[in-house]
Amino acid sequence: MVSAPLPPSARARRTALAAAAVSVVLWASAFVSIRSAGSAYSPGALALGRLLAASLTLGCLLLVRREGLPPRAARPGIALSGLLWFGAYMVALNWGEREVDAGTAALVVNIGPVLIVLLGARFLGEAAPPRLVAGMAVSFAGAVAVGLSVSGGGRAPVLGVGLCLLAAAGYAGGVVAQKPALRHASALQVTGYGCLTGTVACLPFAGALVEEAGRAPLSATLNMVYLGVFPTALAFTTWAYALARTPAGRMGATTYAVPALVVLMSWPVLGEMPGALTLAGGALCLAGVAVSRSGPRTRTA
Repeated sequence: MVSAPLPPSARARRTALAAAAVSVVLWASAFVSIRSAGSAYSPGALALGRLLAASLTLGCLLLVRREGLPPRAARPGIALSGLLWFGAYMVALNWGEREVDAGTAALVVNIGPVLIVLLGARFLGEAAPPRLVAGMAVSFAGAVAVGLSVSGGGRAPVLGVGLCLLAAAGYAGGVVAQKPALRHASALQVTGYGCLTGTVACLPFAGALVEEAGRAPLSATLNMVYLGVFPTALAFTTWAYALARTPAGRMGATTYAVPALVVLMSWPVLGEMPGALTLAGGALCLAGVAVSRSGPRTRTA
């Protein structure tokens, strides 16, 4: 028996979900690569090197696809997302992770999806369905469990927490700014020119990048290039593609899968065996994402 083809709306939802999954997996892998690159590069230099690699990759794709400048209506959102997400977020997160342990950083940055829901309701007119709120609550509880399980147990410096809060705010503001821009420009245009904006904003770190690249080990530099090509150029483009077809709040909740994937990736790659609390927290993160992405059941004939 041949199954009936999916309607266009169902195919679009599945394609958007697949694109979001690519972004989440690549962003999770970024945490592993940052371990190496962050030991040899300062926060600003690492952000600039990553953005330069991403801008070069995205620029080539724009030329190949012959996509010119984005329409004027999309430019304010692109510029704002570039400054907040590609610029401020990356520098603040790199710096914040040097001041606090990984668990504290993960806890604070995971406020971002909550901010996306609040900003989406305020500026985009998006509703917060009960399933989305419930799923985010479950995922946030899982993120708390993961954070506590890998936390160093010490008191977090105020500077580090403040920087992680700034990173969360930049991430949330960037996502909300991208959403209206995607009504007028393609995902590649929004990502490419947003990345270029962030690169220009990080140019003051060019001197540090040149100096540190001369003495950095090859593995750290290769990890920085990987961060630019895959978790930035590719993952931000697939994210923009999915965001154009999904409410911002639901997309933000999807990123709660990142802590669970980081736990799974760190196990074979870094040899960091997770404890029971870490595994339980990761399972909660994934369960919450499943709830937030689900829709109400409809009766079929």
